[in-house]
Amino acid sequence: MKYDLVVVGGGPAGLAAALKAYETGAGNILILERDQELGGILNQCIHNGFGLHYFKEELTGPEYAHKFIEMLKDTRVEVKLDTMVLDITQERVIHAINSKDGYMTIQAGAIVLAMGCRERTRGAIAIPGDRPAGVFTAGTAQRYINMEGYMVGKRVVILGSGDIGLIMARRMTLEGAKVLACVELMPYSNGLNRNIVQCLEDYGIPLYLSHTITKIEGKTRVEKVVVSKVDENRRPIPGTEITFDCDTVLLSVGLIPENEVSKTAQVALDRRTSGPIVFENMQTSVPGIFACGNVVHVHDLVDFVTQESQKAGENAALYVKGQYSDSEENCIALQNGEHVTYTVPQKIRPENVAKFTEVFFRVNAVMHDAEIKVCSGGEELLSFKREHMAPGEMEKIVVPKKALDAAKGREITVLVKA
Repeated sequence: MKYDLVVVGGGPAGLAAALKAYETGAGNILILERDQELGGILNQCIHNGFGLHYFKEELTGPEYAHKFIEMLKDTRVEVKLDTMVLDITQERVIHAINSKDGYMTIQAGAIVLAMGCRERTRGAIAIPGDRPAGVFTAGTAQRYINMEGYMVGKRVVILGSGDIGLIMARRMTLEGAKVLACVELMPYSNGLNRNIVQCLEDYGIPLYLSHTITKIEGKTRVEKVVVSKVDENRRPIPGTEITFDCDTVLLSVGLIPENEVSKTAQVALDRRTSGPIVFENMQTSVPGIFACGNVVHVHDLVDFVTQESQKAGENAALYVKGQYSDSEENCIALQNGEHVTYTVPQKIRPENVAKFTEVFFRVNAVMHDAEIKVCSGGEELLSFKREHMAPGEMEKIVVPKKALDAAKGREITVLVKA
């Protein structure tokens, strides 16, 4: 099989990339999706709050996905569902399998990686204690309740204050469960402020900052958990233990970009984001392979995933048509300065930037009345003021082409002064 463009993943990122590539003039396009339907994670996100930026209206997750699925029907884009991608080579050969077509070898002119992300599990954070039933990641519990129709528990403790955990605190409460506490290791929440208010405060659910679960007890099912306060080094403080009688623990302890097949193509990954290192046009280190959405870095809002994925889809189509330069001769590397944990993109080629490029990043602490600085060679190129910044909220700045042209030593540093 041969296709001009193959998109790996049929969630919001893959759908947006495929549609934009089609509009840009890519010929035959194929979407490979491992689930039994398009839409990705949005299908289980039945709460509202989606689409405010992109569609200018408030939608649920399935409604947001449905809009793109309907748009896809008006195109010639092919879709293979229930299809697992096993391997991708640097020559853009994809090895995939499903029950209908069997084992497939697909040659692509360009590839867009849009596999999304996965949750950290109990094993990743090594919670001590017994190993009973009743310990779920928040996303798994969300799928069970919203899509499969299973109630996962009645008395719940949530570890981590990521957005999925906060949303599930409200969801479990609405389904009749008692959420006893949301426990957060850091001295600040990792979720959006609106979710803290709407999902915890509105329902009287306590948030324990600088606390963590130090023991899970139970024979066949969770019976109780022990929560302890932690010091500035995130170590439990003896004598601060609180015991909760519960039957369920939900883990909302971080998301990891899903990049196993990216590794098979030898795509260079950023150790800070765990996603591919990308250029300004979302191309990875391997020519012709692009990446977008949560597979690159974890986003707060699906609207931003859509915009980023459209950029990837458009440039993948242009790559197939041979309409842009992928030379790295004048490439600028973005460096993380004070209080900045990562930047996306990590590399910018000024000749591919018409007027400006957008840079996304996160900070490592809660800050008020801060100033973002863009510097090169010890000189300040740009500055932006922010009243509030937090690790749980992605930041964006716009860097004009003239600032890129003024960069010295082919490096730019993004930093924050509190």
